[in-house]
Amino acid sequence: MGEMTTRDRIVEAADQLFYQRGFEHTSFADIADAVRISRGNFYYHFKSKDEILDAVIALRFANTKKMLAQWEVDGGDPAGRIRCFIKILITNQAKIRLYGCPVGTLSSELAKLGHAAQADANDLFTLFHRWLKGQFVALGRENEADELAMHLLARSQGVATLFNAFQDDAFVEAEVSQMCDWLDSVIKGETSIKSE
Repeated sequence: MGEMTTRDRIVEAADQLFYQRGFEHTSFADIADAVRISRGNFYYHFKSKDEILDAVIALRFANTKKMLAQWEVDGGDPAGRIRCFIKILITNQAKIRLYGCPVGTLSSELAKLGHAAQADANDLFTLFHRWLKGQFVALGRENEADELAMHLLARSQGVATLFNAFQDDAFVEAEVSQMCDWLDSVIKGETSIKSE
């Protein structure tokens, strides 16, 4: 893998700043300062903040696809892969405590702003949803796979939001444990999303 280009460094810095400060509260100057480049060099690569946002969303999409591919390997089977998804709340606990979920916070902010890129940011949720649905299908729950995937996605987002609000480690750890127990009941056929 080669050395990062200036453009790559700008996008990575913008990604972090958008996550930590929010898209609206991050300026060109903030990003240029983080990368330690002149404003002129910055404008050579990006003419607008929206162009940077598009690049950040593309980076997050690519990184999410890589993570899902890694979970395909690390998880071993569909249940193990779904557990990888659930446990990301623990894996990213320190970041979520400070800044919330990167997918959820960006989608929410862009929705409030009525930003044209909101649909692109929402595609990250769609990527998770489709992947989880595929895992539930592989578990033999094809008739409820869509609902099970949305239920788990919604619950994980709720946990991330409340964890960020209350910053209670015991809460997030208990919720992750409960989600794993829920998954076990789904695997055994004891839970039906239609009856909840």
